[in-house]
Amino acid sequence: MISVIIVFPKPEDGKSIRNLLARHGYDVAAVCTQGAQALNYADMVNGGIVISGYKFPDMYYFDLKNSLPPDFDMLLLASPRVCEECRDQDIIRVSMPLKVQDLMSTLEMMCANQARKRKKKKGKPRQRSEEEQKILWEAKAVLMERNHMTEEEAHRYIQKCSMDSGNSLMETAQMVISMIKI
Repeated sequence: MISVIIVFPKPEDGKSIRNLLARHGYDVAAVCTQGAQALNYADMVNGGIVISGYKFPDMYYFDLKNSLPPDFDMLLLASPRVCEECRDQDIIRVSMPLKVQDLMSTLEMMCANQARKRKKKKGKPRQRSEEEQKILWEAKAVLMERNHMTEEEAHRYIQKCSMDSGNSLMETAQMVISMIKI
């Protein structure tokens, strides 16, 4: 589920948007009246969408956008003049007066984009630290020396043992190293 945070200076505006989204099946994580509140909520969730007005007591929409974690997208609801001003920024805009269908279709598109980003991010292999790389290389070196394997064969062997045992690759590499030292 995509986390939605609503930020408007007037609480009744934020609540109206929340109620509208709830009627269309969206779950709103928070309704805020200040940018700092929205940033606090954004730090607590793992990505999502911020639906925002133009100006808050503590900052403007572009300050909020620049302070959000990178896995957040912003939807600005503002006058046509303000929407035109922010054309070059990475902010999705819907002009006021608000049309429900425009808001819902834009939000649906943004949610699909967020889902694609998450799926793509999940597919990327995690980068190993230098220490982890050293451990893995040491385990492969031991297997290559003792069992006369190529590096690729040693790596596949550690991977297979890892999958068969349900341990991580690093745990398996450390076990290989510790077994040889015995």
